[in-house]
Amino acid sequence: MEETKENYDLTPRVAPNLDRHLVFPILEFLQERQLYPDEQILKFKIELLNKTNMVDYAMDIHKSLYHTEDAPQDMVERRAEVVARLKSLEEAAAPLVTFLLNPNAVQELRADKQYNLQMLKERYQIGPDQIEALYQYAKFQFECGNYSGAADYLYQYRTLCSNLERSLSALWGKLASEILMQNWDIALEELNRVKEIIDSKSFASPLNQVQNRIWLMHWGLYIFFNHDNGRTQIIDLFIQDKYMNAIQTSAPHLLRYLATAFIVNKRRRPQLKEFIKVIQQEHYSYKDPIVEFLACVFVNYDFDGAQKKMKECEEVIVNDPFLGKRVDDGNFSTVPLKDEFLENARLFIFETYCRIHQRIDMGVLAEKLNLNYEEAERWIVNLIRTSKLDAKIDSESGTVIMEPTQPNVHEQLVNHTKALSGRTYKLVTQLLEHSQGQAAR
Repeated sequence: MEETKENYDLTPRVAPNLDRHLVFPILEFLQERQLYPDEQILKFKIELLNKTNMVDYAMDIHKSLYHTEDAPQDMVERRAEVVARLKSLEEAAAPLVTFLLNPNAVQELRADKQYNLQMLKERYQIGPDQIEALYQYAKFQFECGNYSGAADYLYQYRTLCSNLERSLSALWGKLASEILMQNWDIALEELNRVKEIIDSKSFASPLNQVQNRIWLMHWGLYIFFNHDNGRTQIIDLFIQDKYMNAIQTSAPHLLRYLATAFIVNKRRRPQLKEFIKVIQQEHYSYKDPIVEFLACVFVNYDFDGAQKKMKECEEVIVNDPFLGKRVDDGNFSTVPLKDEFLENARLFIFETYCRIHQRIDMGVLAEKLNLNYEEAERWIVNLIRTSKLDAKIDSESGTVIMEPTQPNVHEQLVNHTKALSGRTYKLVTQLLEHSQGQAAR
C-alpha cells in the first residue's frame, strides 16, 4: 500500500493529549499544507470552538464555511451568555485584581502564603472566595482566548493558592498560555515546573502519573522544536526511564520526535545507543519512516534501505506540524529542519558504514558521496577526526582502514539490566491497566 501524507499525519494520536486550544495551531498548519479538504478542517475547528468561549471566532468560521453573513441563533445566544458570565466573574474577582494592580500593595506580599492570606483578610477584606474568583476569572479568560490575561492571573493565583491540586491545574493553564503566546523561554520554565510536580507528587494511581507524563511530553513538542535549546531538552526528558516507559506503553508515536532530535543533535550522540535499543524493542509494534531510518542504519545495516527511507522522512518532516514549520509572530513560517535532517542523516549512514567495514574503497565512497576523489578524501579525514574513529587512510591502495572496537563487558551488563527493567515496568503497567479495568466492571 502506497503511503500518503494523511498516513504520516499524527494529529489523531497527538490531539487527544493536548488542551483543545493547543490543537488550533495544528489545524492551521494542516489547512495551510492542504493535507485535508478545507471544509473538513473548518468543521473540526467549529467542533473545538463550541467547547470554548471563543464565540466570535466560531461565528467567523461558520460564515466562511457556509458562505453566509449570518451567524446561527444558538451562537448569538451563546455569545450573550459568555459576555454576561465574563462580567460576573470580573466583578467577583475585582477586589483581588485591584489589589494586584497596586504596586505598593503587592510589595506587602511575602513568600509565606499563610501570612499573605491573613494579611489580605485583615487589611483588604480579601478571603478565599475572592481568591477562588480569581482562578475562575483567569480560567474564563483562557477559554475566551485571552492568553496574556490568563497567564498573568494564573501566576498571581498560584502565589496565593494553598490547594496543591488547584495550583497544579493553574500551572498547566499557565504553561498552555505561554505556549500559545510563543514565549518559549518562559514556557520551558513552566514545563520544568510541571515536571517537578509530576515526578514528586503522590497520585491516586500510577496510571494517573503516567498519563500526566504523556500530556507533558505532548505539550512540550511545541517548545522543543521552537526553543533554541529544545532539541537537547526533548532528548534529556524523553530518554529518562520513567518517561521512556510511558512512551513505550502508551504513546509510541512520540518516538518520531525523539528520533528526529537525535538525528539533528550531534551533542547527544552518546545517548543514541540507548535509543537504538528502544527502537529494536518497538520495531514490530510501531512503524514510522524516521524511526525506521534509524533501524535501517543501526539495527539492520541496510544502507540502501536507509537512503530510500530518507525520501519518506523528508515527506514526513515537511508535513508534520512540529517538524515542518514553526510558529513565528503568529504565522507559520518554514525552517531549515528538513535540510539539517537530511545532511545529518547522510552523515549517519556513512559513519555507520565506516564502523562496520574494516577496509573501505575510497572510490566507492566518493561515488556514494557524489564527490571527486580528492574531495572524498578530505571529507573522510574530517569525518574520522570529528567522529573520533580509530581509522587511517592508505593512500597507496586508496582505502580507509578501520580498527574494530571491542565492546565493554561492564557496559553490556548495564545495558542488559536496563532493558530488563524497562520490560518489567511495561509488564507491571499493563497488569495495572487490566486490574483497574476489571475493577471498573
